[in-house]
Amino acid sequence: MHAMVLDAPGRPLRLEQRPDPRPGPGEVCVRVEACAVCRTDLHIVDGELALPRLPLVPGHEIVGTVDASGADVRGPVQPGKRVGIPWLAHTCGHCAYCLTARENLCDTPLFTGHGRDGGFATHVLADAAYCLPLDLAGDAVHLAPLMCAGLIGWRALRMAGDDARELGLYGFGAAAHLIAQVAIHQGRRVYAFTRKGDTTGQDFARSLGAAWAGDSEQAPPVALDAAILFAPVGALVPLALRATRKGGRVVCGGIHMSDIPQFPYRLLWEERQVVSVANLTRADATDFLRVAAGVPLRVSTTVYPLERANEALADLRSGRIEGAAVLVPQ
Repeated sequence: MHAMVLDAPGRPLRLEQRPDPRPGPGEVCVRVEACAVCRTDLHIVDGELALPRLPLVPGHEIVGTVDASGADVRGPVQPGKRVGIPWLAHTCGHCAYCLTARENLCDTPLFTGHGRDGGFATHVLADAAYCLPLDLAGDAVHLAPLMCAGLIGWRALRMAGDDARELGLYGFGAAAHLIAQVAIHQGRRVYAFTRKGDTTGQDFARSLGAAWAGDSEQAPPVALDAAILFAPVGALVPLALRATRKGGRVVCGGIHMSDIPQFPYRLLWEERQVVSVANLTRADATDFLRVAAGVPLRVSTTVYPLERANEALADLRSGRIEGAAVLVPQ
């Protein structure tokens, strides 16, 4: 197998040849068909997240086919089955969070492309119990972004509330362009906020059905019921609060964000809320994939060969990608 390996934060990934992996008990070996590139991967490579191990193969938006299974693998995840492998790789099953249907907050979790090697590779090992059987139609390139951009967007949308009919999305990248379509399909009105002067991104949002698109510092034409922040920019929090009605909610959808600047209490007053989204549960994945099957999603992708992973990361870092970057082994 081949893999793009991170030896230390801040260094370029290097291509490495390795022996083909053999699954242990409860594991499967998956031949990677496509792996989308997430902003979390960028945080990992750039050293903005603490890493439990190095060297490391990043990547957690994986679509592939099970090549082999280890002992004790039961259920639908069997050789020949197409599966998705998301960020959540393993949980303990016995902490207070796991026992109350909040495995996303497990005290001792493992994450794909973080605590265990991920999908910037031709093959990957995964805990079969955390793989997602995929019955959705479509090619792997267009399914891969659903494994994180779609899943975390879905959890953020649910946290925004079913009553959030006027919904703001700050940062219109991989997650926002997917969840905007789901929200519009549900009958919500979407207002897209991009970095200043990003008219291409704003046009993209409008082409997907956004009711309005503008710079993040602009006021939307109506007060928002809720806002979801996908851009990892703390300065957006007070801007989103200012745009949100009384009793509204600001949902921070990223795993990392720059510091939130000081802001006057009046922006938070009148029962506005600021909440964060952490990881996801397998139930989130099941719910989202069921919803996605009924929405004609337009998944915008830019494809890179696996060995050009550093180029994909650089393009994501500089904002040159419309939608999602996806790595494909040759």
